[in-house]
Amino acid sequence: MLWSFYTMDRLVSFLRVPLVLLLLVRCVAIHVGGHGVGEQPLSKIAIHRALYALHDNASIKAEPVLLGIKGEDSQWITVKIDSPGPSEDDWVAVFSPAKFNSSTCPSDDEPRQQAPYICSAPIKYKFANDSTADYTKTGKASLKFRLINQRSDFSFALFSGGLSNPKLLAVSNTIAFVSPKAPLYPRLSQGKSWNEMTVTWTSGYNVIEAVPFVAWGLKGEPQSQTPAGTLTFSRNSMCAPPARTVGWRDPGFFHTSFLKELWPNSLYTYKLGHRLFNGSYIWSKSYYFKSSPYPGQDSLQRVVIFGDMGKAERDGSNEYSNYQPGSLNTTDQLIKDLDNIDIVFHIGDITYANGYISQWDQFTSQVEHITSTVPYMIASGNHERDVPGTGSFYDSNDSGGECGVLAETMFYVPAENRAKFWYSTDYGMFHFCIADSEHDWREGSEQYRFIENCLASADRQKQPWLIFAAHRVLGYSSSYWKDGSFGEPMGRESLQKLWQKYKVDIAFFGHIHNYERTCPIYQNQCVNKERSHYSGTVNGTIHIVVGGGGSHLSEFGPVQPTWSVYRDVDFGFVKLTAFNHSSLLFEYKKSSDGKVYDSFTISRDYRDVLACVYDGCEPTTLAS
Repeated sequence: MLWSFYTMDRLVSFLRVPLVLLLLVRCVAIHVGGHGVGEQPLSKIAIHRALYALHDNASIKAEPVLLGIKGEDSQWITVKIDSPGPSEDDWVAVFSPAKFNSSTCPSDDEPRQQAPYICSAPIKYKFANDSTADYTKTGKASLKFRLINQRSDFSFALFSGGLSNPKLLAVSNTIAFVSPKAPLYPRLSQGKSWNEMTVTWTSGYNVIEAVPFVAWGLKGEPQSQTPAGTLTFSRNSMCAPPARTVGWRDPGFFHTSFLKELWPNSLYTYKLGHRLFNGSYIWSKSYYFKSSPYPGQDSLQRVVIFGDMGKAERDGSNEYSNYQPGSLNTTDQLIKDLDNIDIVFHIGDITYANGYISQWDQFTSQVEHITSTVPYMIASGNHERDVPGTGSFYDSNDSGGECGVLAETMFYVPAENRAKFWYSTDYGMFHFCIADSEHDWREGSEQYRFIENCLASADRQKQPWLIFAAHRVLGYSSSYWKDGSFGEPMGRESLQKLWQKYKVDIAFFGHIHNYERTCPIYQNQCVNKERSHYSGTVNGTIHIVVGGGGSHLSEFGPVQPTWSVYRDVDFGFVKLTAFNHSSLLFEYKKSSDGKVYDSFTISRDYRDVLACVYDGCEPTTLAS
């Protein structure tokens, strides 16, 4: 059966096809107690219920038609609506690719439903009366959308019936970027050696169309070219809905180049390139980065750490203010202070795409200024990895069916196996051990052995600042249980003896959307009563929850234990500044103003790290 209707500029045909079982999974991160509950805004749209209700007198038009004429990878669009029967629940969806009818649906043996059938979620939406208060009276509205280059064209659709019972009233003209396949959104990462930087980016070019590479070199000197590898993934790589169904969108191609034998502390410039087989070249704009210091080098080194940021829309779409109110503030504060940041760690819950693939492009665009300039190291969180029956340690579908594929493919980390998202990395006087809380970390597990080896490999004379990080709280937080001692109990019991044995300075966690600092602690007891300055022996680890990067905030539990030094229910991030081998500054900054609200310093000598402490002594003998 063929359904057709007239739009303003084109004919859109809907074909009856087998219905994919579209479970619009409302991937909500539900946790005990006061943990913030975040719902992916696109999951509110029951797109599988959309009805054909085109109205001859309803229209929607978008302009300009051609985007990126001056090389821009984002542009503001004006969408004008005219509806003969306006309602306060009318809304406008942005679809990409522009053709969103049933001909693009995957075939399946599931029961059929009546055509027309829209089998893909939009990439963003707004209600028609968002910018025009009298829309319900006049039926006319003008909305502003900000679009980024996502390798395909766009169209806009006017729906009535709200998000739960959408009725398609009108479809707009198609608009597109001049160079939709262009290389975009570079993401830097530390390589497996200190003098290696990796560059990962997204494009629309497969290797059968063009050869990807990076042109790079010391600033002011001739550039060399280094080839890049190319990866992608298919719908079949997704593990569950909505990633396999309405959330699916072609992700494009991901290219990674390894820039090796870098000079320490040196400024490099680079461009992303694709050489087409006709001999022509496609170039990105120019970027720059500063290479890593030699491990142990005594110089000013600055590290930013946070979790749970997610993405948000600068055009106000997707009900941004109710979903991730702090995300843009965190991003903008980091950009503002970027000249004073050397490396960033985003420890899990990266985008909260929750199976809506288009949102990863939105996130990489949002953080591009950061990720293209400094190494952006990520950790795996529940919203990246967890799907029942796929080897996740936790039996939930917090990732919306992504099962780690997006994070592992779109971002590089120096892990031996990126599907097992644990790794170590060095930056000057820092040694980082990044764990994967979504895989087993209990004593005897493969990851536990990695963590011990990572901690044991730190040469504290050269790298005095030993940092552990994971997404879920494997240590201490007072956000939940009545006894004020929340964490993954198995994690704390398994790992705290390692933290103590190897004298970990600070352990960072996300997952809980607030900020909390403990005293130096071991086995639920403060081992140092100072609050603002720590010196002498390392006889306990300071635990930091820094999950206020941007998603819903979490309240604290009713009890504040003695080991909880500072708590804050707000959006923010942590900055570590190592001045030398003996002096470290810790600062907690709020995303709203960038000001410091909690801080402490650590000062000590190498002998303080070697000193014998409880459960942290090397065996000795009196033999001579």
